[in-house]
Amino acid sequence: MANNNPTVHTVPNGSEWKNVQNGKTIDLYDTKGLAVDAGREKARKDETEHVIHNRNGEISDSNSYGNDPFPPRG
Repeated sequence: MANNNPTVHTVPNGSEWKNVQNGKTIDLYDTKGLAVDAGREKARKDETEHVIHNRNGEISDSNSYGNDPFPPRG
């Protein structure tokens, strides 16, 4: 069965950082590092994607913690 949990995004929010899932803020942090750690744990728990953005909004990193139907070629 496919996992339909929405992606967790770690994004800037003024001088703070927040994690957003399904368009809703799920938590707010003073530093990017704390937000990334919490976002990673939420994505692992939900077995979904975690997308980390830079201050300018560009994606800096992303990780998948779910069942990846397209494994890398080896």
